[in-house]
Amino acid sequence: MTGRYPPIDPYDQGMLDVGHGNLVHWEVCGNPGGKPALVVHGGPGSGCTPGVRRYFDPERYRTVLFDQRGCGRSTPHASDPATDLTHNTTHQLVRDMERLREHLGIDRWLLFGGSWGSTLILAYAEAHPDRVSEIVISGVTTTRRSEIDWLYRGVARFFPEAWERLRAGVPGNARDGDLVAAYARLVSDPDPEVRARATADWCAWEDAVLSLEPSGSANPYGDLPDAARTALVRLASHYFAHGAWLDEGQLLRDADADRHPGRTAPRPPRPQQPARHRLGARPGLADAKLTVVDDAGHKGSETMRALVIGALDRFAGRRISR
Repeated sequence: MTGRYPPIDPYDQGMLDVGHGNLVHWEVCGNPGGKPALVVHGGPGSGCTPGVRRYFDPERYRTVLFDQRGCGRSTPHASDPATDLTHNTTHQLVRDMERLREHLGIDRWLLFGGSWGSTLILAYAEAHPDRVSEIVISGVTTTRRSEIDWLYRGVARFFPEAWERLRAGVPGNARDGDLVAAYARLVSDPDPEVRARATADWCAWEDAVLSLEPSGSANPYGDLPDAARTALVRLASHYFAHGAWLDEGQLLRDADADRHPGRTAPRPPRPQQPARHRLGARPGLADAKLTVVDDAGHKGSETMRALVIGALDRFAGRRISR
């Protein structure tokens, strides 16, 4: 099994002004002359983590990590209810990624990420296909409204008690409507007690949905630090309530324009995650390979990690050509 590389610190970092008062934190580690790669974190709103640096061979990669608008070390932070989310959209994040590429003087880069990160990667690759050399994605989702509805309503059949608690967290007249939109309003409420209760209820549901997975911590959402948890819930509900500002099925529909070699290590089919959330090798994804990981779900596993690192190792020696 392929192990992770030793811990590494960034050799460069900064705050990039992306407009609308937002400063996006970025860092670069590894070999300044190595193959460029960008880590696109999940969430929306989780922020990048130091452990992901260890997926990349520091001798062969110039690895870029960044915190998307409103989370991690980017400012202003979404945990502050005064932070306006009007300009925090999928299309703005794609522009931020492109602005970062230009700022760092990178021509083309490999993209790696999972969960929400896979949605953002595909959106960026379809908008800027000439700027992407390869793609590696895991825990694949395209953030269709049908996927969001499954996660926050359809899964209730497997976790009825947890879902009733989630439903009870919103005002009575909203319980039979759009729960995600209701929570998006609650976590932006001026009353701090309302925001705190809604954040806790949302995280309890997320943890319940992942509770059958054998890997990872028992409460990956509930155990987050307060500010990180608040920002994650506020941004996730904001994005999901708007269907990520994407037409339904847009990323799959437009995948033929996305002509890049890639490897996907998606979550396997399981009761709370139906097969429709898996993304295979579309005709437009030249040389794409789909790997279904039997012992992993959304939280991943050692097997999934090894497959991701193995794919990154193989791409590390691949010459970038236009």
